[in-house]
Amino acid sequence: MPQPTPEQRLQLRERPLCRPVMYQSWQELLFLHWRIDADIIQRTLPAGLHVDTCDGAAWLGVVPFLMRNIRPWWFCSVPGISNFLELNLRTYVCDDAGRPGVWFYSLDASQPLAVWAARTFFRLPYQHARMQATVARESGHVEYRSRRTGTPEDAVSRFEYEPTGEVRTADPETFEFFLVERYLLFADLGGGRLASGQVHHVPYPVQNVKVTEWDSRIIELARLPAPGRPPDHAICSRGVDVEIFGLQGVT
Repeated sequence: MPQPTPEQRLQLRERPLCRPVMYQSWQELLFLHWRIDADIIQRTLPAGLHVDTCDGAAWLGVVPFLMRNIRPWWFCSVPGISNFLELNLRTYVCDDAGRPGVWFYSLDASQPLAVWAARTFFRLPYQHARMQATVARESGHVEYRSRRTGTPEDAVSRFEYEPTGEVRTADPETFEFFLVERYLLFADLGGGRLASGQVHHVPYPVQNVKVTEWDSRIIELARLPAPGRPPDHAICSRGVDVEIFGLQGVT
């Protein structure tokens, strides 16, 4: 099973030479991670993708955050459309060439147009959800709520978190780097075809985080084993500005 080299992990941080298709800002991110058996994850992946492991295991990430200033390269952001909330469930993979990236099981979002566009143009498994968040901008304290459309009224995922300690970036070849420094996503085009899409941003400014409320319901919705325990790792970032590049065929 191929595994990325340290050089491959660093190489993807370089900005592509082509023009991005979109600009976005990702703000007030919480990264919650659970250790999970790599064989369980491998069975869920399409052909051509392989589990990217750290410390002998695969990792499931639940990431609530704010999407802001979303716009195509040729237009400005639009009030009511360009700002929304997102909650994604992800794991870490590499392709046959060893390129490391993210595989999304689901991406819940509060903006129906964004759900349609991401499904149509990026082939990502977006789901519409009713979501709300309050943010204390000075402290970074976040209260976050999400319920996927079609689930019971009481099936609300709740997160409450606040950054603590000094801001830092993840050092290469560390566990934090493995989790957050991901610049490639993979999408299943159907018919045995895979595509990849690259993003570019400065390395995440990350901090330790105090998590007073968390939820793993989104893992169960993906028909993956419920962890039944608090996250094995938690970290947060106040955010980055992001360039999004178009999909490229892999297989």
